[in-house]
Amino acid sequence: MKKKSNRNWTQFLSGVPARDYVFQDIPYEEQIKRAAALIEDAEMVLIGAGAGASAAAGLTYSGQRFTDNFSEFIEKYGSKYMTDMYAAGFYPFPTQETKWGYWSKHSMLNRFLPPALPLYQQLYELVKEKDYFVLTTNVDHQFHKAGFSVERIFATQGDYGNIQCEKGCHQKIYDAEALFYRMDGARKDCRVPSDMVPKCPVCGGNMTMHLRCDQYFVEDENWHEAAGRYGDFLQKLAKKKGVLLELGVGFNTPTIIRFPFEKMMRDNGNLSLLRFNLKEAFVPESFGTRAIGIDGDMARAVSDLYNQLEGKACGRNE
Repeated sequence: MKKKSNRNWTQFLSGVPARDYVFQDIPYEEQIKRAAALIEDAEMVLIGAGAGASAAAGLTYSGQRFTDNFSEFIEKYGSKYMTDMYAAGFYPFPTQETKWGYWSKHSMLNRFLPPALPLYQQLYELVKEKDYFVLTTNVDHQFHKAGFSVERIFATQGDYGNIQCEKGCHQKIYDAEALFYRMDGARKDCRVPSDMVPKCPVCGGNMTMHLRCDQYFVEDENWHEAAGRYGDFLQKLAKKKGVLLELGVGFNTPTIIRFPFEKMMRDNGNLSLLRFNLKEAFVPESFGTRAIGIDGDMARAVSDLYNQLEGKACGRNE
């Protein structure tokens, strides 16, 4: 039987933003070289990934990818409400059949059908020889697909592959992969058959996606164990030379990754921060050379960082 962690997740959060943000005036090529040197010298690497990471990898929720795949939903419910995949998920669908018609397609497109994407594969290559850990608010399973150990991932906000009781009547989640594949094959006019609509096996009520969007989000045993492993990693990190590799974390949920990473930087002079972000790559000026904020195309930046480290490794082996 697995030992249950008693760690309180809230101890890892921070709501204190920096007061001295600046965009760095450093040439891109120099930023990549410095970032590569920091990762190479690091004993530990903590990855913090937000929605911007998956968007940069190709899992965009708006634009043509949305309109091409959800045209019948947009036509049925109206473009005023169906503006992107995220907003569409909060549409007040009239029936459970229509709700699961949408969410099964959403999950197939963003969780089950995509392979491990190059950005995530290169991230794995960057850190696989290090003592690493992944903290992510993404729910698309890309880190798992790319080869990261499940024991080194804490997905705080859920998983598109699982469902739970809508009212969280019991602390258990359910694998929905087979169900979603059946739904995807049976969907007609944006609906799934009534006999496919899942019901809670305990209270008999409705089920919902395992996504943190209200007070009923289920934090099951595995979730708490991952939180405990994250806490253990942070304790070690405080005593080692480490890099905080932050990817695509904006100000939608900054208290989980962005602000806590900045707090770690303020508390520990042995850490460095690599912030990859489109338009929000500013870093606290007080961190000096310990922080690098790389603006622009994250997929390109991760690829360039990977190639820089690969080149250095090849040079050593010649």
